[in-house]
Amino acid sequence: MSFEVVGKLYKKFPTESKSEKFQIRELVIELLDGNYTQLIKFQLTQDRCQLLDNYEEGEQIKVHFDLQGREWQGKYFSTLNCWRLEKSDGQAAAAVAKPKANPQAAAKASMTMPSADDFPSLADEPFKTAADDDLPF
Repeated sequence: MSFEVVGKLYKKFPTESKSEKFQIRELVIELLDGNYTQLIKFQLTQDRCQLLDNYEEGEQIKVHFDLQGREWQGKYFSTLNCWRLEKSDGQAAAAVAKPKANPQAAAKASMTMPSADDFPSLADEPFKTAADDDLPF
């Protein structure tokens, strides 16, 4: 599944050669999620490492990426694997990654976390006893 997100290029790292045939490069995107700043790390691999050369830290960019996950020795790892970068046109930056192909998942991704004000207070409800409860368990 493919995702995309728009944010400010916060940090770009040099390309690292992991072996003779494999190289990786990481970048960090800064997103504003409500009142909080989120720093999200992505990776580029192989010939895609060069895509980051055309961008400077502080620029608004759009990152197209895939989620990848794997298990190793009983531990689970997730990776945000970037496959395309674009200059952003400066319009409203998306604070949440949104899938392109699944509208239901996009609706979930745009939802915000509820705050304490969204739930009723215990003081709002009268005290209930076990006799008031009609559940059989």
